Order: sequence, then C-alpha cells, then structure tokens
Amino acid sequence: MEKFKLNKEFILALSLIVLAVASRLLPHPPNFAPITGIALFATSRFDSKLVAVLVPFLAMILTDLVLGFSAITGFVYLAFAAILGIGFIVTKINPGTVILSSIVFFVSTNLGVWFLHYPHTWEAMVSCFVLAIPFYTNTLLGDLFYTALLFYGFSTVKHLYFKPS
Repeated sequence: MEKFKLNKEFILALSLIVLAVASRLLPHPPNFAPITGIALFATSRFDSKLVAVLVPFLAMILTDLVLGFSAITGFVYLAFAAILGIGFIVTKINPGTVILSSIVFFVSTNLGVWFLHYPHTWEAMVSCFVLAIPFYTNTLLGDLFYTALLFYGFSTVKHLYFKPS
C-alpha cells in the first residue's frame, strides 16, 4: 500500500476539497460542479495515487447519496476516471487540461444519454449532442472556476500562512 504524508499541506488540500464538495450540495446552475476541479487538484496535490483516486470518487458517492443517482451515473463515473487519468498523465495542470477534461466529460456523458435514451441513429446522436451544448457551457465554466479556486486557494493559503520548513 502506498504511503501518504499527513501534514499541513495535505490537511489544507483536503479541507479545500471538502469545501468544494459541500458546494455541490448548494443550489447551482446545472453542471456547474466541482468534481473535475477536485479530480485534477487531487492528482497534482496528493503523493498517493490511491488517495488521489479515492477523494473525488468518495466526493461523488457521498453527494450522490444526497442528490440521487441517475441512469447515466455509470457514464459520469467513467468520465471522472478518464479525467483522473488525464490528471496523472499531464505534468502541469493548465487551462488546456481543464478544457480537455470538460470535453471528455461532455462526450462521455452525452454518449451515455444517447445510448440510454435516444434511438441508436446518427441523427439522434447529433440531436443529443446539440441539445447538450448549453450544459457544456456550465460544465466548462464550473470546471475552470473550481480548478482555479482549488489551485490558487491552496497556493495563496500556503504562501500566506505556512512558513518554509
């Protein structure tokens, strides 16, 4: 089993994630959610890959117990597994990484919606994706917002309150 350090930085990162997770339970625009930001932040902040994977999935499961599960929940979780993969592969999270993650989520979940709720035709798939475009706007804005909030919030608090060791 991988080791992880329980230090001030770990506690700060986890605290910021808990606040972001709590925001998922507050009223918000559709698809304006913190999970992509949490996934990307976890892959860059936690030394343990196991912790980096467990944190966003536990966040999803715990909040889904309150918000409810849907027919496409499996596709949503698969999308976040892919986003975690992106986070592990890239060396530095940047706006391009966030945009790619948003696109992965959009494509994965809308393929799920099409597969489960539409006729399996090219026309129906195009219709499904076109109708989902307004949701993508919120997804992208939420992903950019929460990723920036987590990374810059962590950096700012660390700079202001942690003395170099």
